[in-house]
Amino acid sequence: MEAGENKRNIALVGPNGAGKTTLLESLLFVSGTIPRKGRVMDRNTIGDASPEARERQMSTEVTAATLVSRGIEITLLDCPGSVEFAQETRAALMGVDLALVVVEPLLERMIALAPLLHFLDSHAIPHMVFINKMDRSEVRFRDLLDALRKVSARPIVPHQYAIGRGESLVGYIDLVTEQAYAYKKGGPSDRIPLPEEYREREQAARRAMLETLADFDDDLLEKLLEDSEPPTEQIMEDLRKTLKADQVVPVFMGVAEQDMGSRRLLEALLAETPPPSARAAALGIAPDGPPLVQVLKNWYLPHTGKLSLVRVWRGTVEEGMQLGGMRVGGVYKLLGQQMEPLGRAGAGSVVALARMEEARTGQVLTNGAHSAPTLPTAAPLPPLFAYAITAANRNDEVKLSSALFKLTDEDPSLRVEQDPEMHQTLLWGQGEMHLKVALDRMRNKYKIDVEARPPRTPYRETIRKSAHAHGRHKKQTGGHGQFGDVKIHIEPLPRGAGFRFENKVVGGAVPKQFIPAVEEGAKEYLQKGPLGFPVVDIAITLYDGQYHSVDSNELSFKLATALALKDGLPKCQPILLEPILAVTISVPSEYTSKALQLVTQKRGQILGYEGKEGWPGWDAIRAHIPQGEMHDLIVQLRSLSQGTGFFEWTFDHLQEVPDRLAQAIVEKHREEAAAH
Repeated sequence: MEAGENKRNIALVGPNGAGKTTLLESLLFVSGTIPRKGRVMDRNTIGDASPEARERQMSTEVTAATLVSRGIEITLLDCPGSVEFAQETRAALMGVDLALVVVEPLLERMIALAPLLHFLDSHAIPHMVFINKMDRSEVRFRDLLDALRKVSARPIVPHQYAIGRGESLVGYIDLVTEQAYAYKKGGPSDRIPLPEEYREREQAARRAMLETLADFDDDLLEKLLEDSEPPTEQIMEDLRKTLKADQVVPVFMGVAEQDMGSRRLLEALLAETPPPSARAAALGIAPDGPPLVQVLKNWYLPHTGKLSLVRVWRGTVEEGMQLGGMRVGGVYKLLGQQMEPLGRAGAGSVVALARMEEARTGQVLTNGAHSAPTLPTAAPLPPLFAYAITAANRNDEVKLSSALFKLTDEDPSLRVEQDPEMHQTLLWGQGEMHLKVALDRMRNKYKIDVEARPPRTPYRETIRKSAHAHGRHKKQTGGHGQFGDVKIHIEPLPRGAGFRFENKVVGGAVPKQFIPAVEEGAKEYLQKGPLGFPVVDIAITLYDGQYHSVDSNELSFKLATALALKDGLPKCQPILLEPILAVTISVPSEYTSKALQLVTQKRGQILGYEGKEGWPGWDAIRAHIPQGEMHDLIVQLRSLSQGTGFFEWTFDHLQEVPDRLAQAIVEKHREEAAAH
């Protein structure tokens, strides 16, 4: 047996509320790893152990747990379901052999799988589906399968067919063996005769399963054409082979909360999950060579320090060895927050390494003088929502910087941006919940209270008309005085032209050595115009002035220029400009009309929409939207699209603000300035 072939690494993924953490608890229990199950509502599960997760009763970060069954070690990564924590999930998926997609039996919620399935397919990650909470569904099983087919680019292959539904759920029919089983609370399912009223449905579902597999196996196709019954082992081999190649998506079902279907699912995970060598080969990793690991997740623990979850792709990792120039401080197997020292871990393992201070999520590490190869990583998701943050206690400002570094190390989809113009520190993330969890973590883990508010918008101002202005600065004190006199012409420039300065002085009215001071004085004054914002798209022409042979200097001409602009700008009809962003919104086609309405509500201009390339059944809407309207766009977009909508944005241009809104913005800005 190749190194690591007795190991399997599986990510539990799927929409929020599908029951992934409950399924993790059930698998650990039926495998004998834990003596009793916890419950999410009781806040005592192996997963969701952080204060932030337990408070919300939802996963907010990846949890790792390892079980052993039939001599095979399975490491399960329980991943957050909320789209706001998708970066956690995507990073974890880079290191697994299989993704188990957990869903609820709700037709209207199947669309929420689309972004996840698209990611799995784009990275060719083998995946199964487990339909959980089958005791709560009155939907026909074949309708659930059809709904899955609509959102999956890969063929859906049911392993099982439900007997009964909702409160009348009895059990399932195994479509490979054609044996029927009845669920039994607290124990393995009992074998029962196949109900006659289900025989026709079972035959149709089985035939569809075999025909799908036959698309990838000519021998099986030949047997079907000859009406010959293929042997069970051939069907199982085809299932394993097509799953490993990410050609089909097998489907299982059950009720994790009552351990119904969990044992059968565990058997399937043991028998059908591709071995670690298969995923390594798919990524082009040679089996021979120096140790090679990839970082999937970082945590900072109160008493342990930094812990890095890694996938060992090749070789053996040992405590004390060097990886990427860092000394491995310890090797651990995880069961939630419990850590078991291992000392070493071989290829195919997913383990935690201690005190790898420079390790970053997605990073590939090796030892010695060897250079690490490039492996696929989960690209950081673009920022969609921001808060301007400050430490509630000024004494915590230094601690705040350190805490923000650790938060962004743990979660690369958090981003910190210093905005010197608006004098604000921005914390960017994937949504309101995402940032609130980050701020709670700051308080719970680092004891820092943070005040958060919507970011200020970087408005600009410009002018509508031209004017002449005169400025004279004269100050007489003992000794040398100060004297500068300028006459300037102020005129508007086309939008986006910026600032232009021109010297048209003749006859030495302003000596050449003071001309740069006039330009510099103009630039400095224009940082805050009559409305209180930086002035853009403006031309200043110096055409006359006076100087004093003794008292004139650069400062005098700077101050004279400021006086001229203070006098002249209000005469030029100043107007407020707002930044306009080019936004591309992606939504399932059934939500396109609602998304278009949302753009309009945001004072946006719709530029057009078309089918989203590579996303069947999705549209991409192109629009221009004012930055001042963007703060909660992602919140509203997800609300109207079952949590599926997302967008990308970039700055496009400046545009005049409507008069009534401009007055309100200027008044608010002046009130805030006065308060400070």
